[in-house]
Amino acid sequence: MRSQFSVLWVSLVALSVSGSVLAAESDASTSVNETQAQSTAAKGSRIDKIKAFSEKTIKDLKVDANATQPDEVKDPFQPLNRKIFVFNDYIDRYALRPIAVQYQAKIPVEVRGSYRQFRGNLAEPWNATNQVIQWKPKRALQTVGRFLINSITTLGLADPASRLGLDEEEESLGTTLGYYGVSSGPYLMVPFLGPSTLRDGFGFIVDSQASPQKYILQENYPGLYWGDWALYAIDVRSSLLDVDQGLQGDRYAAIRDAYLQRKRFVIAEKKGDSSQETSFIDENDGVDSSTPADSQPNNK
Repeated sequence: MRSQFSVLWVSLVALSVSGSVLAAESDASTSVNETQAQSTAAKGSRIDKIKAFSEKTIKDLKVDANATQPDEVKDPFQPLNRKIFVFNDYIDRYALRPIAVQYQAKIPVEVRGSYRQFRGNLAEPWNATNQVIQWKPKRALQTVGRFLINSITTLGLADPASRLGLDEEEESLGTTLGYYGVSSGPYLMVPFLGPSTLRDGFGFIVDSQASPQKYILQENYPGLYWGDWALYAIDVRSSLLDVDQGLQGDRYAAIRDAYLQRKRFVIAEKKGDSSQETSFIDENDGVDSSTPADSQPNNK
């Protein structure tokens, strides 16, 4: 009898332990399933966010930015752009602008003009190339004529060709792409370089590769090459010193809109459509600022 009772007791204990184990396994299985479900849901949420961001980014990149558009259209990356603007402004305020002020004060205007003319003359072959791409062969021949006359007579330090009616017409790949209707893409503030767009940023990279200085100086005389770029940056900044006084209120927005307005005007002028709307209107006071702002010389 005692033996039967012991067997029964052992059986009950075994069943109890088995039940506990099965319950624990069931709870563990449920927990794993819930974790997997949560992981799948989180993964799906991340994928949805990535898709939404990609769609928004692609839409942003297709915009043809101009000053009349709302900020969220022409400047979708404004939070990042403003941070870069603060960085650039700090460098300009404490380094570039003070040097540019001294450069303008100490270097005679004739010397500065000769340097600017010399560098502009080196850019003439690329100007002519862009004019050929724009299918303006007559204009391209005039540009080549300018280059030859100025190079032979003054080594490019002066501009006697303009007295012969061969005026300068600056070009860039960004302008040429805009001439053929390529959208500008969103406004971008580039570290060290300043205002740009996706189209003009790409154009600047190609333009810099077309610079004769790159092939004449960069490999054998890198110091002269980078020194020329540094002097060019100072010279450009000195030419914009008078613009500083006209920047009131939100300087970031003023520079952005002036840049976009000028680019729109230049491209419309290349197309021979100067009647195209290139102005932007301050919605607060209704003032029409239709005069193009020459806020940034052509980078060559």
